[in-house]
Amino acid sequence: MPNMQARIASVLLCTSVLFGFVGCSSSPSRESTGQYLDDTAITAKVKAAIFNDPTISSAEINVETFKGTVQLSGFVQSTEHIDRAVKLVQGVSGVRAVRNDMRVK
Repeated sequence: MPNMQARIASVLLCTSVLFGFVGCSSSPSRESTGQYLDDTAITAKVKAAIFNDPTISSAEINVETFKGTVQLSGFVQSTEHIDRAVKLVQGVSGVRAVRNDMRVK
């Protein structure tokens, strides 16, 4: 019987590990844990790049990142500021695409 208990324990362990990996995987509408952490880092880098640019007023720009695609929304003072912000974001490492939803006040 001890051999049977070891097999059952082994099967249960393998099953729980398998479900753990599946639970951390991504889908088209959901990020994996690793992707979430990567996106959080990208968002921080994008916000820093926009904040450190003296020509852009960053107070009303929102940044969201999903699987490397950065979405910019909010209000800026001119179309030049929109173009500058998009160009800055495209230069941040890890950014795969930029979606611009910013508007001029």
